[in-house]
Amino acid sequence: MDRVAVTFNAGSSSLKVGVFRLKEGRALRLGGGVATLGDQSRFTFRFSDGDEAVDLPSSTAIDARLVSQVVDCIVRRGFDPVVAGHRIVHGGQVFDGPVLLEPKVVLRMEDLTHLAPVHLPPALAIVRAVRSAYPDILQTASFDTAFHSSQSSLASRLAIPRELHDAGIRRYGFHGLSYKYVAGELRKHDPDLAAGRVICAHLGSGASLCGMVDGVSMDASMGFSPLDGIPMSTRPGSLDPGAVVHLLRNNFHDAERLEDFLYHRCGLLGVSGKSGDVRVLLEDFHPASREALDLFCFRIAGEIGRLAVSLGGVDAVLFTAGVGEHQPEIRSGVAHHLGWLGLSLSEPANKMNATVISARESEIVALVIPTDEEQVIAEEAIEVISLHRL
Repeated sequence: MDRVAVTFNAGSSSLKVGVFRLKEGRALRLGGGVATLGDQSRFTFRFSDGDEAVDLPSSTAIDARLVSQVVDCIVRRGFDPVVAGHRIVHGGQVFDGPVLLEPKVVLRMEDLTHLAPVHLPPALAIVRAVRSAYPDILQTASFDTAFHSSQSSLASRLAIPRELHDAGIRRYGFHGLSYKYVAGELRKHDPDLAAGRVICAHLGSGASLCGMVDGVSMDASMGFSPLDGIPMSTRPGSLDPGAVVHLLRNNFHDAERLEDFLYHRCGLLGVSGKSGDVRVLLEDFHPASREALDLFCFRIAGEIGRLAVSLGGVDAVLFTAGVGEHQPEIRSGVAHHLGWLGLSLSEPANKMNATVISARESEIVALVIPTDEEQVIAEEAIEVISLHRL
C-alpha cells in the first residue's frame, strides 16, 4: 500500500480532502476529493484513474463518523494514511510555522478560537474527529497566518492602545498557504522576478492581496480577520468602524447576528442583490451586478496601489485562486485602473489565461499562476513528521 498524507481543509458546508504519496521526503499528489455535507452528503474522489462518488450518511456537521467514512474510502483505494495535515486559518501570535498536533498544542489552538470564531471550530472538529477515529495517525497543522509573521510592526499594528495590540488585536493577514505556494512557483518560473517586489491577488470566494519582496510577506490586505481588505463573495472587505457600530446599535443588536451578516450577506452578493459568484454576475446584465463587479475591480486596484507604497514600488502583479486564475474580465477590470502604474495587459494572453498576461510595453509584469494550498499542507506535514522522528 502507498503511504500517503491526507490533507483536510474545512468549509462551512464542505470538506476538501487531498491525498499525497510520501516518497523520498516529497509529497506527490495522487488525487483528492470533496465531502459535501447536508441531507445528501457525498464524498467525490478525483484520481488519475477516474472519478468515484461515495454516498455518506446524512450529516450537517463534521464529526468522527464523517471523517471515518472519508478516510475509509481512501483506505479502500489501497492507500495507507500515516499523517493528516490540516489547514488552520488562524495561528494568532503563537504559531509562526507548521506544528505536530500534540494534545497540548491543540489546547493552545482552542484558546485562539475567539480570534477566528467562524473558521477555527470546524477545523478543530476535524482534528478531534481524526484523533477519535484513527488515533495512530500523526496530525499536523499548517497556519494561514504564519506566512505573514515576517511583517514589520508598522504593517501589523492597528491604531489602538498598545496593551490591546499586545493582547492580539492586530493585523495578521490570511491566505498564507496560497501565497507560499505561488511564491515558490514564481521562483521556478522567473527567479529574478520572484526576488523583486510582487503583489499577489488571491481572488476566490474569499479574496485578499499580499505584497512580497523576495517571496517574503511585507504587507497584506486582510488584517485582524478574514473580513478585512477588498470586497469578497459575501464579505464586505474594509468597513468603517462607525458603520459597524451603527449596524450593531440599529439593525442587529447582538454580535452573533452581525457577524453572520458580515460573513454571509455582504460583498458581491450584497451589492448585486443576486449572487456572490463572479461567474453568475458576469453573465447578468442588471446594473447592480455590473456595479458589484466594477466595485470589486476598483477596490482590488486600490489595494494594489496601497501595497505598492508598502513595497516601495512593484515589479509584478500575480493573479491566483478561482477568480484570479479563470476570469479574464476581472483581471482586465483591475488593470484598467492601473495604467498610471505602468500596467497593461495583452488581450490575447489574458483571454487564454496564459502564465504571462502583460503586454510587451507594460512596465509591470502580470502573471497568472494556479495555487495549491493542499500541496503546501502536505509538504509541511512531511517536514514536521520528519523532524518528529529524528
